[in-house]
Amino acid sequence: MDRKAFVEKLSAQMKEINAEIDKLEAKAQHSGAELKEKYRDEIQQLKTRKAEAEKKLDEVKHASEEAWGELRQGAEEAFDSMKKAFRAAWDKYK
Repeated sequence: MDRKAFVEKLSAQMKEINAEIDKLEAKAQHSGAELKEKYRDEIQQLKTRKAEAEKKLDEVKHASEEAWGELRQGAEEAFDSMKKAFRAAWDKYK
């Protein structure tokens, strides 16, 4: 996969995660105080991982042709970590 396709793929995943975080935040708003507190902590952790993934994506976007391949693995790992954390958080509050 070339860099452009890779960036487009990760950008699409980021949009999906943003939408899912918004859903989780909406669900938290309609929860009791104790559950709302748990949601807030989970959402903050997700946002932290999302920021890390966005940073890696930005690095890939602006890397030279030679360097982007090396950055690809780090970006994939950051996105995988973010997706796993989101799934775990979502499963807790179904």
